[in-house]
Amino acid sequence: MLTVNKLIPQGRGLAAVLLKRAPTVELDWDLRQKSRFEAADSAGRSLGVFLARGSVVRGGDVLVADDGSLVRVIAAPQPVLRVTACPEHGTLRDLPRAAYHLGNRHVALEVQADHLQIEPDPVLAGMLRGMHLIVTEMQAAFEPEGGAYDSQGHDHAHHGHAHDHDHEHGHGHAHGHEHGHHDEPR
Repeated sequence: MLTVNKLIPQGRGLAAVLLKRAPTVELDWDLRQKSRFEAADSAGRSLGVFLARGSVVRGGDVLVADDGSLVRVIAAPQPVLRVTACPEHGTLRDLPRAAYHLGNRHVALEVQADHLQIEPDPVLAGMLRGMHLIVTEMQAAFEPEGGAYDSQGHDHAHHGHAHDHDHEHGHGHAHGHEHGHHDEPR
C-alpha cells in the first residue's frame, strides 16, 4: 500500500503534462472530507491517505505518495439534489433565498450561478419545493462550499486583485487585510 500524506490543491505549480499522465482516484464527498482513508487509484494501486486533520480533498487536487508519484483526484458522481429556480414563476431572489435558508441549517451546500446542490434529504427537498423551487434528484459531483474560514485552496486573487495591500473597494473607505480573509479569527 502506498502512503499519501501530501495534498497539492488543484495541482498548483505542477506541469500540465505531469497531471495528464497521473493516475486518478474517484472519491465521493463523504470520503473527501476525511483526513484518513483508503482508496485504489486507476493504476490499481492501494492508497493509504493520511492528511493533516481537518483537510478536505477537492476534485482537481493532487495527492502525493511517499514514493513521489502523483494521483489526481476526481470528484465522483453521487446522489445529490439539484435546486433550480422555476423558469415560469421564479425570480432572481429564489436561489439566494434558498441558499440563505439552507445555510441557516448548516447544510453542506454547493453554490453555482444557476443552481444549488445538496445531499439528498426529503425534509429539505419538501421545504425547497414549498419555496416554489425545482428539486431534481440526480448523480453528480458534489463540491460544497468550504465556509468563510476555509483557507485551503482559496485564491485571494479570484476577483481581479490580491489582498496583500491596502486597496479601495469603491464603498467610501480604504482598508487593509482586516476584513475577514484571515485563517484565524481576531
